[in-house]
Amino acid sequence: MATQCAAPAHFKAELAQTAAAIVAPGKGILAADESTGTIGKRFSAISLENVEENRRAYRDLLFSAGPELKNYLGGVILYEETLFQKDASGKPFADVLREQGIIVGIKVDMGVVVLPGTDGETTTQGLDGMAERCAKYYKAGARFAKWRSVLKISKTCPTQLAITENANVLARYAAICQSQGLVPIVEPEILMDGDHDLAKAVQVTEDVIAACYAALSLHHIFLEGSLLKPNMVCPGQDCPTKYTPAQIGEATATVLRRTVPAAVPGITFLSGGQSEEEATIHLNEINRYPGPKPWSLTFSYGRALQATVIKTWAGKPENVKAAQQALLVRAKANSEACVGKYAGSRAGAAASESLYVKDYKY
Repeated sequence: MATQCAAPAHFKAELAQTAAAIVAPGKGILAADESTGTIGKRFSAISLENVEENRRAYRDLLFSAGPELKNYLGGVILYEETLFQKDASGKPFADVLREQGIIVGIKVDMGVVVLPGTDGETTTQGLDGMAERCAKYYKAGARFAKWRSVLKISKTCPTQLAITENANVLARYAAICQSQGLVPIVEPEILMDGDHDLAKAVQVTEDVIAACYAALSLHHIFLEGSLLKPNMVCPGQDCPTKYTPAQIGEATATVLRRTVPAAVPGITFLSGGQSEEEATIHLNEINRYPGPKPWSLTFSYGRALQATVIKTWAGKPENVKAAQQALLVRAKANSEACVGKYAGSRAGAAASESLYVKDYKY
């Protein structure tokens, strides 16, 4: 029986194959899609000028880290500028990644804007002209996309307005992506800001993800050709109660079982300001939690893969090899965690530093 579907028939097999390949066992995503402003903040911390050549050189460092990289990464998310840049030899970054068997992704949203009449709640913009941009990105070698929606927990948030609006805009984005051959990563991030406890985080995350899949169903999204990028279910940054990694793993696995259809091939967690080591340990505990988990549970980390890398590099050519080794160490750690086999052997002082930023934007 034929059913309506946002994905055209000629793209469905490719979309499903792409989504499955990104989250193949032991593989996750490097989120290297920081905007020019955000990468500027990272460069400022190492006293490096935020100019295109430095941005290009840094991404070149990441993408040429070594032959082992392909064992840990199924995909890399790029910012638009990076998609059209080249490595030092003149090869497009999209080709550099593709030749390693790493699938190219692209950030397509245009950032958040405030929803009038709310307590600073937001929606995400960028739908206008998106179909044409997606077609251009596909031609340039991209095969998946990312769109970040942001919600927060407080005494009055999230409102039903914010939950519904963000679920709807994520569904519209997903439909446009699939119509142009790109696998959509659906990212409803609930910020760690606040002092809420774990029970509150469970309730809100469950409500938000359930609303997203209701909207995705209404928009006829081909779930087999999509991925979810949620926050792990964690208490607020200022919560006085401290929870164990096993409790975080149980809370997160429980919410996902209640809300995410089995047809979705993978869940690629954001790190959300956790330290590098916290993000790895929590991912490991989610995978170790017993019971049915019909999806791949893996990572789509930006700060939690790059914090040590950028400090080690410090903008100096003589530090490139050491910085690349730091990336491989974190990538291997998370590869182990996404199959529940991380033993904590990759930790260092830098890996335990908090990466939390209040009201994080990028």
